[in-house]
Amino acid sequence: MPTYVGLVHLTDQGIRNVKETTKRAKSFREMAELAGVKVREILWTMGRYDLVLVVDAPDDETMCRVTLRLGMLGNAKTETLKAFSAQEMDKILKGLP
Repeated sequence: MPTYVGLVHLTDQGIRNVKETTKRAKSFREMAELAGVKVREILWTMGRYDLVLVVDAPDDETMCRVTLRLGMLGNAKTETLKAFSAQEMDKILKGLP
């Protein structure tokens, strides 16, 4: 399954309710898994982003659906990056001239 990295900013609503952030993360994990997305890691961070997600999803459409559902809740805005393992990158590099 493809791997994705989600970079998350808490919204004003999310920061007002920050004491619930670990409960919301658990709910996100459950919602994602029902959609066929495996949440590998949820990390709270300092700096430019408030959280980082590492997930495996069957395809881009499923990942997009999950991040849209997360955004609809109003607590977070996400930026999603598709990630490649070294093995996957080796396959990509073999196609270069």
